[in-house]
Amino acid sequence: MEFHSFLIKYGEIGIKGKNRYLFEDALVRQIRFALKDVDGSFYVHKAQGRVYVDCEGAYDYEETVESLKRVFGIVGICPVVRLEDQGFEQLKKDVAAYIDDVYENKNFSFKVEARRSRKQYPMTSMEMNCSLGEVILDTFPETRVDVHHPDVRLNVEVREEIYLYSDIIPGPGGMPVGTNGSAMLLLSGGIDSPVAGYMVSKRGVELEATYFHAPPYTSERAKEKVVELARLVSRYAGPIKLHVVSFTDIQLYIYEQCPHEELTIIMRRYMMRIAEAFAKKDGCLGLITGESIGQVASQTMQSLLATNAVCTLPVYRPLIGFDKKEIVEISEKIDTYETSIQPFEDCCTIFVAKHPVTKPNLEWIERSELKLAEKIDELVQTAIDTVEIIEVK
Repeated sequence: MEFHSFLIKYGEIGIKGKNRYLFEDALVRQIRFALKDVDGSFYVHKAQGRVYVDCEGAYDYEETVESLKRVFGIVGICPVVRLEDQGFEQLKKDVAAYIDDVYENKNFSFKVEARRSRKQYPMTSMEMNCSLGEVILDTFPETRVDVHHPDVRLNVEVREEIYLYSDIIPGPGGMPVGTNGSAMLLLSGGIDSPVAGYMVSKRGVELEATYFHAPPYTSERAKEKVVELARLVSRYAGPIKLHVVSFTDIQLYIYEQCPHEELTIIMRRYMMRIAEAFAKKDGCLGLITGESIGQVASQTMQSLLATNAVCTLPVYRPLIGFDKKEIVEISEKIDTYETSIQPFEDCCTIFVAKHPVTKPNLEWIERSELKLAEKIDELVQTAIDTVEIIEVK
């Protein structure tokens, strides 16, 4: 079966009232962006409160559907057959051909749902339902009608053309990217942070990202791994501005001056400070981390309190109550898992104490940071000034 269009179903956008058109327009922009590299030519547009993707000429069906399944705001993708209106007798033949072509096994229940946006059509919706249902029953005796819980719901829409569709391919849901501001993701090479970025982006938030690199203790392959993770997340979130920060000198200085059991917390606090500096410069409205309560020593409630204390922007932690298994399942769904488990260490794993403090006292941490006063501001400013910017798409 050759499908000529896709009807795009959205969820929350439909309850936005007078501002709904802003969200619809954002969804149209995101669909166009998602399809720009797909083989084929597409016309994405709104029509009578709906969003359509019209396929102009030959196109790659599987690639098109996979691209649409990564657009936040879409809850359903309906492949549509468009037919010229050649009278109702021809429509009955077309409906029978559609069922025969799309469903190899005809042992199913069905319901016909006809709608007429062109009210001058000579039959009412109810008359079309009855007549087309009768055609299906007569042509395929193994089918049966079930108006309450049908296996197949055949939609027939009378517009300038006739639209036929019955399949609904699930979309990712959420809100279109760009409708809820932007935030800075602290992106490591692990499993959690890419998932955190995906989940906040699903709520319509544009992403930037900061990665802390520690050469020569971390390799170029570790950096390439993080760029690849950013690229995988960008398939859902759109282009990501990735800040690569050289963190080696800061880490070494903290290692020399501070108690080793506090290294992880203090390093984490300086990462938050630097990421927030980039966030404020670019107008981001918060930071995003992949932390989950109690997963590691730096993610206890006391540790989170200590790292939060250096931030003035909100810190969003979408994974805060997730088990590792739940996080892994999402990473597998968005195809970041296999990249995340590649054995290239990031800077968070290089200078880990044998016995890190799990319940840090904020006053003690701040007192330990006083030992850094001589050089730390200069080192932080150098790290900010020498940042490498990578535009990831």
